[in-house]
Amino acid sequence: MKNSALFYILTGVVLNSAAQLLLKTGTNRLGIIDLSTGNLLLNLIQIASQWPIILGALCYGISFIVWIMGLSRVDVSIAYPMLSIGYIINAVGAHWWLGENLSIQRIVATGIILLGVLLLVKS
Repeated sequence: MKNSALFYILTGVVLNSAAQLLLKTGTNRLGIIDLSTGNLLLNLIQIASQWPIILGALCYGISFIVWIMGLSRVDVSIAYPMLSIGYIINAVGAHWWLGENLSIQRIVATGIILLGVLLLVKS
């Protein structure tokens, strides 16, 4: 894989992971979201007023564009599994940023994912 392709793919993955962490930060502030018809407008306003959710959506939009640029340079059978790197980024980020539990079982499972991605990159 060429360096430019790897750059776009990894940048897309990192931005996608950042989006997830930001969205979770925003939802933690809001609590459980109920989009039933009686609460729909109020909840949409509350969601739209959370800066982490706004930044998360922005990260998603940018990651989409960067991902398209990466896909134009590499086979989807290589690019798509690279999204698994996001599992690692999100697990570590959720532990450090959000205080989520990072158990041994989660670490081992994430390590197995990483091994698969490394094997794929070397193919």
